[in-house]
Amino acid sequence: MNGCTFWPGGARRRPIGAMLCQSHLFRSRITSFPQSAIPLRFPSDLTSRLILSLEAFAVLPGRAQTAMGKINLTALRVRQTALGQFASGKTSKLPQWVDVIGEIPPAEALIRTRPPQHQLVQQRMKTVAGSSKPQVVFQVQEKRRAPKKASRLFQPVELKYEEDQLRTEFFRDHPWELARPRLLLETTGKDFEHYDWSRIQQPGKRLDGESVVQRQLWLLNNVPDMTKTNAYDIARREFYRLRLKEDVERRVAVEEAEAYGAEFGPSYLDIGMKLEDVQYNKWVEWARQSAQVQDQRQAALAGAPELADEKATTETTAETDEAEATQ
Repeated sequence: MNGCTFWPGGARRRPIGAMLCQSHLFRSRITSFPQSAIPLRFPSDLTSRLILSLEAFAVLPGRAQTAMGKINLTALRVRQTALGQFASGKTSKLPQWVDVIGEIPPAEALIRTRPPQHQLVQQRMKTVAGSSKPQVVFQVQEKRRAPKKASRLFQPVELKYEEDQLRTEFFRDHPWELARPRLLLETTGKDFEHYDWSRIQQPGKRLDGESVVQRQLWLLNNVPDMTKTNAYDIARREFYRLRLKEDVERRVAVEEAEAYGAEFGPSYLDIGMKLEDVQYNKWVEWARQSAQVQDQRQAALAGAPELADEKATTETTAETDEAEATQ
């Protein structure tokens, strides 16, 4: 069959009619058609041009909708579809983004490349044979990459820095440093540019675990033949010395304030002891009542409930008098 039969008025309604086109360019079957439609006969060359135009305008469900397992390019043809709908009179106004997409078309690269992996780079000062001065050496630690599943192939790249390892080691050895309050707000966000980690104490920054990490990293990057363990020991020694100095200054300040009549109220230890005493008294009262109930049950089983009641009343009165005398 060299031609194709169309039903007028069906191009604007879906489904448009029972139509079977056996052309070599288009094969489609539509299940219903209007009763008043009159079939029209077109030659094969005109049929091909008409089918291509309808597919471009996204009027016929032809090759614009891809089958399962194939790449769907409908989104890339959105400008072509909008122009076709405007030319056919389906829309009275072109969208505002038509010219923009024409000048800056969407990307047509359908292959997604694997992102480059982030390598851990370490800077060291080492003494090289035959040289009078130590030289800066960069060491790259490449992690052996195991094959990933297809679902994990395009996950975000894991960033690795040497500070992360040093920070993990320090806070593993000093977990209570995380309980200290820290200042997270910066004025300009560039405070690190004014720090000189040739010493651990910096102006405008409180001494904390991050100071130890940055001091250790500076020693590794600038001191010749410095090992990770030695740098950690040096940074910790300086950190402990300054922390001890802060504790002494704080204790002396409290003693001086108390000498001039300052009252700081109960300490955290005193407050904790008071709360513990309250809970202990509640437990004593509960234990007394539980023991009284247990004695009454045993006396009832023995056949002398009146003796059990008298004994319990006597013990309760004696304990109450003793508690009042103690207070």
